[in-house]
Amino acid sequence: MSFFTILDSVFLKPLQLLFEVIYTLANRFIQNPGTSIIVLSLLMNFLVLPLYKRADAMQEEEKAMERKLRDGVNHIKKTFKGDEKMMILQTYYRQNHYKPTYVLRSAVSLLLEIPFFIAAYRFLSGLQLLQGASFGPISDLGKPDGLLCIAGFTVNVLPILMTAVNLISCVIFTKGSSLKSKIQLYAMALFFLVFLYTSPAGLVFYWTLNNVFSLVKTIFYKLKHSRLILCVMASLTGVFSLLYGLKMAGTTTIRITVFFIGCGLLLQLPLVYACLKDRLRLEERFANVSGNKKIFLTGAFFLAVLIGVLIPSAVIGSSPQEFADLHLYREPFWYVVSSFSLALGSFVVWAGVFYWLAKPQVRALFDKGVWILCGVCTVNYMFFGKNSAILSASLQFENGLSYTAGQQLLNIVILLAVAVVLLLAFRYLQRYAVRILAVCLAAFIGMSGYNLIKINSSIESLRKQAQEMSENVPQFTLSKTGKNVIVLMLDRAMSQYVPYIFREKPELQKQFAGFTYYRDVLSFGAFTNFASPALLGGYEYTPDEINRRDQETLVSKQNEALKVMPVLFSRNHFEVTVCDPVYANYTWIPDLTIYDEYPEIHRYITKGRFTDLTSKQLLMQANDRNFFCYGLMQAAPLCLRHTVYDQGNYIQSEKTVKASEYVQQTVSGNYVSDGMSNSFMEPYHVLLNLTTMSQIREENINTFLLLTNDTTHEPMLLQEPDYSPQLHVDNTEYESSHADRFTLDGRTLRMENAMHYSHYQSNMAALIQLGNWFDWMRQNGVYDNTRIILASDHGRELRQMDDLILEDGTDVERYYPLLMVKDFGSTAFTTSDEFMTNADVPTLAMKDLIENPVNPFTGAPINSEKKKGTLYVFGSDAWSTSKNNGNTFWAGKWYSVHDSMLNRDNWKDAGENRTLPFTD
Repeated sequence: MSFFTILDSVFLKPLQLLFEVIYTLANRFIQNPGTSIIVLSLLMNFLVLPLYKRADAMQEEEKAMERKLRDGVNHIKKTFKGDEKMMILQTYYRQNHYKPTYVLRSAVSLLLEIPFFIAAYRFLSGLQLLQGASFGPISDLGKPDGLLCIAGFTVNVLPILMTAVNLISCVIFTKGSSLKSKIQLYAMALFFLVFLYTSPAGLVFYWTLNNVFSLVKTIFYKLKHSRLILCVMASLTGVFSLLYGLKMAGTTTIRITVFFIGCGLLLQLPLVYACLKDRLRLEERFANVSGNKKIFLTGAFFLAVLIGVLIPSAVIGSSPQEFADLHLYREPFWYVVSSFSLALGSFVVWAGVFYWLAKPQVRALFDKGVWILCGVCTVNYMFFGKNSAILSASLQFENGLSYTAGQQLLNIVILLAVAVVLLLAFRYLQRYAVRILAVCLAAFIGMSGYNLIKINSSIESLRKQAQEMSENVPQFTLSKTGKNVIVLMLDRAMSQYVPYIFREKPELQKQFAGFTYYRDVLSFGAFTNFASPALLGGYEYTPDEINRRDQETLVSKQNEALKVMPVLFSRNHFEVTVCDPVYANYTWIPDLTIYDEYPEIHRYITKGRFTDLTSKQLLMQANDRNFFCYGLMQAAPLCLRHTVYDQGNYIQSEKTVKASEYVQQTVSGNYVSDGMSNSFMEPYHVLLNLTTMSQIREENINTFLLLTNDTTHEPMLLQEPDYSPQLHVDNTEYESSHADRFTLDGRTLRMENAMHYSHYQSNMAALIQLGNWFDWMRQNGVYDNTRIILASDHGRELRQMDDLILEDGTDVERYYPLLMVKDFGSTAFTTSDEFMTNADVPTLAMKDLIENPVNPFTGAPINSEKKKGTLYVFGSDAWSTSKNNGNTFWAGKWYSVHDSMLNRDNWKDAGENRTLPFTD
């Protein structure tokens, strides 16, 4: 980020974000782009009305002072010259308590108008939602209105109407002003006519409404009892809102009903205040009350650091490498800078403008408000902001965001209690408020600094690796005459889907000819850190065996498992390639340096290599904005978090920018979605490019490939029946006519929500692309002499099969991994009921190729003998390697299993909250 980008984020982007939020929420309610512009204009004008009111008052003060001093100034300028004139002018100004810099007061309105205009221009001129949208006589709000056609020439009426309103305002507003002031305003009106003449009609319509509002405001101020009239108008508007909310009750969501009823009640407050202010003598009581700018500024910086730095840095610090991309490297630190810039602009700059222009009594309310807000936001984040759900690099929760009504009610009660306590504390501890806020601010800065140091140290190894990745194109060799062995780990691929997938796509069975599908397969854990070591290294790396080696670190044992097969095959004269070794050095982006002592082993990071750079840039652009919004969400009450989160869009206007299309997917039901998830597309592009990476060799060499892919781990709704990624997916028709495909041999695969469909579809898409690769192998003569093992480290708890749910409610789908094996020369697709585990993978890979294989690091034989006894499955959910990274896995629940994982009677409790199971 450049210096000017940071300035833009501080001064303009907070306003642009405000425009976007108001318009998006308005359009969600109204479902009309044109009417939403009217709402946007009204709300923005009412929001900034106090600013302009104060600015207008300052301008009137300046005009009055100018008129008062005009004769004296003119006399001095005519009578004296040189230094004497300057000295007498200064004395004259001082005697009248006037400073020459006060002339800037007359420009306050203009200085306010410019940034608001720029923000509106940026937002509305790029709003794709307006493209093709009509409103009244305007056929397309995304283009110039072109309402008149005279002699073959198109005339845009809205800019002319806007200018007419502007000129009327100038006539009324500049009455009694100097010629210089009149010329400035008339020139400004003509400038907007020229500048906006060819702009989209939606933008000009918005600015015309602003000018109409300004004109009405100018006329309104000249009315007698204008404030009372305004209160009555607000009350009437509130009555309509209240009646509408009551009418809509039961026919729409509770949130919408509460919104209109709440607005109706709030709009009664101005009239209530106007009626009671004399009786309560509020103005007299608060006449001598003034604000303390130190309290406000300290509180504003407090909020900026909490929301803009601490919360984003904590998220990035929990998994720094997840927010870095080796193929388009950018320091994750810049996300924090961007978030802090937006927070600084929102809470310090623009809230500070409101504070500076407010009356002393209002400033005192600001002080109390920021004091309470600091406390409430801290409580929300510290005690209600911890969410154990998995968060993606695009800041989307894997299972969405959900809070029960009880949780939300408890949160509201606690926050109200906190607010009351803080208000009472402020009353008695106001003199210490700055110190208290400063101490908390210092603590937050210290915590943020610790997070940033952790982020920097975590990605230090990536900088060099990013340079190397930019120079190396991933490729691996397949020999036509030697033996090829491929172990492909499809992270979280679901075994139970295979029969249904092959029934729906019979052509896949032909592409997978030679494969044996093992339908009774066990995994030893439900997450990659527990389950992948056994797949990579065999039975020595099951969770119970890993925990028994309690003198060694978990990361060293993970690295060891990752090296078992590559080192053994390399020592037996195979050309070895490793791609994306999962959790190498316990880092999100695999640390390839674990193979440095084996220079003959080729190693690559393929994930993200084949993704379009534009989508990567759009992800970064979206995160620059969304980290700030994420901070707001985590500091907000639970009842507001769904609105801010907005299914991972963070109240981003639909199709405002392409980032929303290519970074994340918004699901509108079981069958409909918009956008494409970057988390899915990156690994999916690797599968699309398997043929690109494959190099055919004629030499009589043997090859080994170990590759991990996350396509099945990052599910996304796909367009059926091709199961292809699309910006807009609608499977309604296909699902209505093919719903029976999920019942096979009397077993029904439960498909009830978008999570079920997206998992099934992503597994289908992965197998389709692998089938295409296998066809390419056949065409190039390397299929028959290749052994291929497709395996997953674990399954997923989706509760889709009733017969896989144990009596204690555990869904053993999470321990049901994919295992499909194609051996040399195999030609038929078969299904086997033999009991297997994914720890059999090393044995299957080395069978008849390496005689009596021995683990090069422990000296123990590699075989499947342990499968004949009791096996132990680890039920922990502590999946994060950034936390669970000691010498043993944290204590958890254990199950013992034998003979078959599909038989629920074979599952027994082997202990809870233990690092090792009870053994027979």
